[in-house]
Amino acid sequence: MRQTSCPSDVAIVLVDFEPWEEGFTFEVADSATVEDHFRPELPGYRAALAEGIREELAEQVTDVPLAVAVVLQRICVHEVDSHDGAFRMAGHVAVREALLRLNGPPPRPKRRRAPLNDAAAG
Repeated sequence: MRQTSCPSDVAIVLVDFEPWEEGFTFEVADSATVEDHFRPELPGYRAALAEGIREELAEQVTDVPLAVAVVLQRICVHEVDSHDGAFRMAGHVAVREALLRLNGPPPRPKRRRAPLNDAAAG
């Protein structure tokens, strides 16, 4: 059952990005568990998360060889609003956040000052 009146995308994860051998490795820490009634969906959620991370890394990291291990430390799901698509998007967001923390925010465009209006000044 999913709600139809509002967006219903819940995927809460905590991942560590670590330098590794060349390529991409996705691991699950032993502590990354949830309540028993969610266990049947976990493999799909984890696979979707790894897919989203892999896709975003391929898009964002193009100038250097990829050498990273991503370790899933924590995963929280919602009984109704969690689904594979939400975890795939969480993978994209996790990479963006990691790169932001690594590289800092992108440079902001300089503000242009509006020209002073001579009529208003005088």
